[in-house]
Amino acid sequence: MTDSPGDFSPAALRERIARHVSAAQVPARFKIITDTSNFFDVDYGDVVVLADHAYLVRGYEKEGRFGLDDEPKYWVRRAIDLTDGSKKIIKLVYHEQFQTQIGGLSITCFRSPKKEARILDLVAADPRFMHGRWVEDTAGNVVRILDVIPGRRFDEIVGELGNNHADYFQHNFPGVLDQYLELVAAIKFLHDHGEKHGDIRRDHILFDRELRINRWIDFDYNYQHGESMFGLDLRGLGNILIFIAGGGDIIAADLRDRQREIFDTLRSEDLSMAFKNRVANLRKVFPYLPESLNRVLLHFSQGAQLFYDTTAQLMEDLNAARADLPTPSRRTT
Repeated sequence: MTDSPGDFSPAALRERIARHVSAAQVPARFKIITDTSNFFDVDYGDVVVLADHAYLVRGYEKEGRFGLDDEPKYWVRRAIDLTDGSKKIIKLVYHEQFQTQIGGLSITCFRSPKKEARILDLVAADPRFMHGRWVEDTAGNVVRILDVIPGRRFDEIVGELGNNHADYFQHNFPGVLDQYLELVAAIKFLHDHGEKHGDIRRDHILFDRELRINRWIDFDYNYQHGESMFGLDLRGLGNILIFIAGGGDIIAADLRDRQREIFDTLRSEDLSMAFKNRVANLRKVFPYLPESLNRVLLHFSQGAQLFYDTTAQLMEDLNAARADLPTPSRRTT
């Protein structure tokens, strides 16, 4: 049975809640929230009313950023749409700002709910991205209501492939690179429309097991750019490329402890521009990597003299390097 929006009285909402959760989960008391300005005030079991829909708040999402695993994201709530019982993710307005470094330059990054709302409209028919809608609450906050993607993180899947790097690189990496190229093409679509993803990280790619496609999530970061509008997005793509080429992160300290003969050949210019403890010049570690591929990786190293300005440039070089790889012989997803 599908409910009809309209009556948001406590009694009507309690009846709706009872249709979508067990009797034991129907809260005895709950707040009805229409102004989400204070997201800390949105508790488990409350009902958020946005436009013509009511949402029962459940848990919250957790941070996947490196070093912050399991840290609560109180502005990102799991919820049940009381119209049809579907699961949703509700992103409330959270103004965050921080500085990051790229190529020696300091860049200001900040959250922009309006930017994410624009992109949700832009990609509404494109399965390569998360989908959802946005509404304004009674205080004018731009709240995004997102569909849940059934699947796992792309990087977790990649990390499980192959018995060792040589096996992974021979049999799995070509297929992984093909998927990566599709992901870059999706970012090119945003750039071609004058938009940036803003927070390209490997944990922001989910493999949708129903659609059988990788999908980008989380577009709410924006950044103040100078001459290179897409520089931070391209750096993020480079970080992911280094990860998939290495079959995981190749950490300099691990090489020091386990493969000292390789570690002793490393110089500062061989390390990642973004993560100075990770090796970008992977041919020093895995000499069977084609030079054409390694040249692409070096664009994202501390020793880089030339940088990619567009996704088209990156894709051109990677397609050329792809020709030097074998045909994939194993499914990656």
